[in-house]
Amino acid sequence: ADFDGDEMNLHVPQSEETRAEVNQLCMVPLNVVSPQRNGPLMGIVQDTLCGIYKICRRDVFLNQHQVMNILLWVPDWDGIIPQPAILKPTPMWTGKQIISLVIPTGLNLARESEDKNSRYAPVDDTGLYISNGELMYGLLNKKIVGASSAGVIHIVHNEKGPEAAMNFFNGAQTVVNYWLLHNGFSIGIGDTIPDRNTIKHIEDAVNKQKEEVAEITREATESVLDTLPGMNVRETFESRVSKALNKARDDAGMVTEKSLKDINNAIQMARSGSKGSTINISQMTAVVGQQSVEGKRIPFGFKYRTLPHFTKDDYSPESRGFVENSYLRGLTPT
Repeated sequence: ADFDGDEMNLHVPQSEETRAEVNQLCMVPLNVVSPQRNGPLMGIVQDTLCGIYKICRRDVFLNQHQVMNILLWVPDWDGIIPQPAILKPTPMWTGKQIISLVIPTGLNLARESEDKNSRYAPVDDTGLYISNGELMYGLLNKKIVGASSAGVIHIVHNEKGPEAAMNFFNGAQTVVNYWLLHNGFSIGIGDTIPDRNTIKHIEDAVNKQKEEVAEITREATESVLDTLPGMNVRETFESRVSKALNKARDDAGMVTEKSLKDINNAIQMARSGSKGSTINISQMTAVVGQQSVEGKRIPFGFKYRTLPHFTKDDYSPESRGFVENSYLRGLTPT
């Protein structure tokens, strides 16, 4: 709500029947899972989602002082302090142990890795395995703790009931937000700067496809372009050029993603599902790519050209809306 004239209304239940009805319809725990699609309507989002992904990383350890403070945030804590993962020289607990405190006992969940070569891979920390409420390996992300079917929230709600689902929400958010507040998280310009080798690969990928477009343009100009089935020469030209330029963007994006490590803050946000995507990161770092209007390249708005900045009959990628720079390098006026 904002205070520019917004109003709120209160409806007072007038009978016992109405009170019972409102109790069932308006109770938040009873609305976690939607009967319409048999899936959760609520999930962990934004700060907490990014934090829950980070705290599950294998390089996260907490000392005794941190753990004692975090235990105060655990709802319905049973009073048992888990045994530290490292005993000497100083007791240290893993982030996974801390998250396990808010996962209900008796919950079991196994997920395969997206990488088919290593379906269950504790070594790589890919996939996911929760045994009796303890997170053994894997990182919690939007697919696992977001508003998605067959995720932790859905399973807790189905197996342990609405109250347990609400307790997981409260526990996960208070514990993770407290840890993230002290751990810190921010994105700086350094997270978008690729190394020299990556910059060269990006330039090579773009230049290769620009040469391909120049060749297609030459073939079209000399009337030797083979038409694709069901298309005329102009449609074939547009289709092949768009395909080449999209490949330039995708190749540059792939090179960028491979070069950025999981310690990169922007990558962590994208992989956790809290905000952004790998496409956003590749546009910041590598190439913004082809701009489209109604699914097509920028059309000629003036006579035989897109803008007065270009010569007539200019069919180059730049004149038709291909942005070769990244947001980091800065954009040209056109």
